[in-house]
Amino acid sequence: MINFNNVTFVKSCPTRKEKPQVTKSEVLIVGKSNVGKSSLINALCNKKKMAFTSSKPGHTRLLNYYDIDNAFYIVDAPGYGYAKGGLDLDRLFASMMESYFDNNNELKLVLILLDARRELSEDDQEIINFVKESNVSYFIVITKYDKVNQKEKAALNKRLASEGFNKEQIFYTSSLNNDGLNLLKKGIEKSI
Repeated sequence: MINFNNVTFVKSCPTRKEKPQVTKSEVLIVGKSNVGKSSLINALCNKKKMAFTSSKPGHTRLLNYYDIDNAFYIVDAPGYGYAKGGLDLDRLFASMMESYFDNNNELKLVLILLDARRELSEDDQEIINFVKESNVSYFIVITKYDKVNQKEKAALNKRLASEGFNKEQIFYTSSLNNDGLNLLKKGIEKSI
């Protein structure tokens, strides 16, 4: 059994070419800016300040590698769906993802994070389609599930079902009260 609490930040890389020298299975986390990627990593690892949230949305432009129990890497990708100061961050993100996925035999699983309070955006749909076409296993991880009421949860479930997601691929999580994290950990362990 993998001890998610045994985590070490390894390095930040502008591209996969600069990844850590020690090869391990990788679990990639992708999601819109402000979806809660850093909060999820911190909650999974039971560390308050392992992954930092940027004070400026869309500011992080690096792949961040975290070693989990010497078993695999969690790779935190930059957030998408945000542009500032004339920079087309979506184009930079797309280019980074294409090179990251290209012939990446270490990539075992992609966690696609979606905010429970938000509709599926065009950017979300694009990354989902991209991952599906890449033939890599993926989970849909719903974040901030504690922030929606029963009616909103029912509507969310209906939306996800209409998108054709398999129930075994969907994980409902809350970094605030740790809901769903143990199930997600078990799913990650099975996938790697």
